[in-house]
Amino acid sequence: MPYGDGRLSHDLDPSDRSPQDACGIFGVWVPPDEASRAEVSKLAYFGLYALQHRGQESAGIAVSDGARIVVFKDMGLVAQVFDESVLNTLRGHIAVGHCRYSTTGSPTWENAQPTFRSTDEGSLALTHNGNLINTPELAAKLAPGQLTATSDTEVLTALLATRPGGPAAAALEILPVTRGAFSLVFMDERTLYAARDPEGIRPLVLGKLERGWVVASETAALDIVGAVFVREVEPGELLAIDEGGVRSQRFADPRPKGCLFEYVYVARPDTTIAGRSVQATRVEVGRRLAREHPVEADMVIPTPESGTPAAIGYAEASGIPYGQGFVKNSYVGRTFIQPSQTIRQLGIRLKLNPLREAVEGKRLVVVDDSIVRGNTQRAIVRMLREAGAAEVHVRISSPPVAWPCFYGIDFATRAELIAGNLSVEEIRASLGADSLGYISLDELVESTHVAKDKLCRACFDGIYPIPVEEDSRGKHVLEGALKP
Repeated sequence: MPYGDGRLSHDLDPSDRSPQDACGIFGVWVPPDEASRAEVSKLAYFGLYALQHRGQESAGIAVSDGARIVVFKDMGLVAQVFDESVLNTLRGHIAVGHCRYSTTGSPTWENAQPTFRSTDEGSLALTHNGNLINTPELAAKLAPGQLTATSDTEVLTALLATRPGGPAAAALEILPVTRGAFSLVFMDERTLYAARDPEGIRPLVLGKLERGWVVASETAALDIVGAVFVREVEPGELLAIDEGGVRSQRFADPRPKGCLFEYVYVARPDTTIAGRSVQATRVEVGRRLAREHPVEADMVIPTPESGTPAAIGYAEASGIPYGQGFVKNSYVGRTFIQPSQTIRQLGIRLKLNPLREAVEGKRLVVVDDSIVRGNTQRAIVRMLREAGAAEVHVRISSPPVAWPCFYGIDFATRAELIAGNLSVEEIRASLGADSLGYISLDELVESTHVAKDKLCRACFDGIYPIPVEEDSRGKHVLEGALKP
């Protein structure tokens, strides 16, 4: 993905749909004085900017001044949706923000977040990272006409807004029967709330400002706004933050199953998960990859940018020099101009181009984080050979992605995943590489320093911690049940 931390490797070929990063969520509470009111929307803006890599489809911020909630959202990147004049109109002491990639619901303005609902006692604005798997069952609890959009988030918002007793009471009633992955940041006019599903699949952390509190998808967003990391929001926990401080309640017993793919690709390398930096984990994966799949070569190069940490580790452990094999165009992002077939074949060079002098005549180890359909890696191997590489050995710092995700990362269907249909040798032949090696699942897990039974590994081994019904396409059908 070409945003946030500059990741590119999976978005090089328009026909090679990447693992989309779902969403980034952010919330902030500060004391309700005049100085704070002018800053809260900017804190939310910078927090979302730090989380831009998690979603580039739409962005939004809701702000409360204690009496009313104002929401501003639109399609596009954070910096495209907000400018100084817009932020200056969003004054208050509580804010929630969201950057989205849709996993259920169409990519439309109506499904952009934060979602907003009037309640008997005021109003509610909510942001969600994850994916629910019992949305039709939840939607059945609503009266006809209460849904205005097609996302699972809209269903959850409507339920929390229509239950009596306020958001906290509604959450304690609804969240125990909500199945799937959900990290939530929401608010009414006076209180900021945060909640995380009992499995804790998607990340959520709590930070402390000098005067106030922050909740965010990743610790990197805390760093950007000057907040000090306090702790992770626990699986099955509901937090309420107001002038009385932070209050915690349990709506379910914790059953930790943090997403393993966060370590591989989703999270920023400067984020910390379970007390360990993602960068350190990825470098360690590269070291282990070198030991599992050694090869005689002249240079180790990454596929920018997501392959870089593992390539550094591979070079360290193998003793093969690390080098730069590609020039990346930093100004190319997602394009809304559909290329013709002729131009599409050249499109990868718009984003990456080999350094001929660096790769010509060399035996290369090319390190990337994962293979989805294989189109991008196939194009990279071809470009390196055209630039004169003597050998191209592909090394992948995750196991084969052979199963779809139902919990908030939009992989291709199982039928479309190259590892869902081909053996490693068949994939190697398809890519045109001289050799291909994936890190084993056990070595990847050990690199995280988290116990295997505390991680969701479903995209690698097909074992889903929250059971799902898989249809013939390898996708769980949700949206059809939600459309009005």
